[in-house]
Amino acid sequence: MAVFVSHSEEETLAWAENFAKTLEGGDTVLLEGEMGAGKTVLSKGIARGLGIVSEVTSPTYAYINSYEDGRLPLYHFDCYRVPSESYARALGFEEYFSMGGVCLVEWSENISSLLPADVKRVKIKKTAFGREIEF
Repeated sequence: MAVFVSHSEEETLAWAENFAKTLEGGDTVLLEGEMGAGKTVLSKGIARGLGIVSEVTSPTYAYINSYEDGRLPLYHFDCYRVPSESYARALGFEEYFSMGGVCLVEWSENISSLLPADVKRVKIKKTAFGREIEF
């Protein structure tokens, strides 16, 4: 795994925008990090890199936000409040992984058995100097 050190929100957005250019339809990216680490900023940068112009917000209460105005659809999951995998299955979470878009999943441990076998991981961590992004 490689590590990028970001010293600002704009650097994080720019890194995520460049990372998005490597993504293809069907990719699932697990965004890992504590609350407030910058997962939503990463999501905004990835959306920007996919050419999405819609405002990207955290799907904390909606569970999934969909954006379809870029070169690929983006499905952004926040599973922090998902009470069980059976609940996520009933909501149709699994279907999104085969819809040909890019899936960003926060708090993926709450739906681990529903995830595709081949995923990418991006870990973001707050440090005294900014953020460490491990990928």
